[in-house]
Amino acid sequence: MKTILTIIFIIFLSFTVQAQNATNEVKVETIEMTIVTETTYELNLETKTEVARLYKFKNSKIKKELNFISKANKPKMA
Repeated sequence: MKTILTIIFIIFLSFTVQAQNATNEVKVETIEMTIVTETTYELNLETKTEVARLYKFKNSKIKKELNFISKANKPKMA
């Protein structure tokens, strides 16, 4: 009896799913692009000065954060 009811339930669900309204397909507009056969190179001779920080001390904050070691990596005594 239980198997018959489950089969009827599955068939009922399949019919209700098929009865749903199908959504309309969305059309996508395509863009045509040409192939470039010639390339030109431009040289930018302007130099930009940038500042870089140099850390002399071993205990600087950045170096501490970059050398982070979690407690899980430490060896444990059995």
